[in-house]
Amino acid sequence: MTDRKAAIAACKERKVAAGIYAVRCTVTGEAWVGRSPNLGTARNRVWFMLRTGSHTHPGLQQAWRAHGEAAFSFAVVETLSEEDATHFRDKRLKQRLQHWQAALGAGAI
Repeated sequence: MTDRKAAIAACKERKVAAGIYAVRCTVTGEAWVGRSPNLGTARNRVWFMLRTGSHTHPGLQQAWRAHGEAAFSFAVVETLSEEDATHFRDKRLKQRLQHWQAALGAGAI
């Protein structure tokens, strides 16, 4: 019982990092960037949607179908500071997403 309470308390205290991530196709060199309020769960969410054919970005989904999961990588490109993440998170994520789109020549997801 004590272990369970400790695990729940640790989960509640865990910091959630918001930021920008990139998905790249190693075959074509294409890149897509996205924003997430929780970078820790972003890859699993994106990969799940791609595996099930339900991703909302048609170009990314098409590339996934053509080249397969092994041709893709996921990387966090920027983590917001705690101040940005709490006070102006959505606005800051949109700004940084635009920055990374331009910097990587990537589409937004």
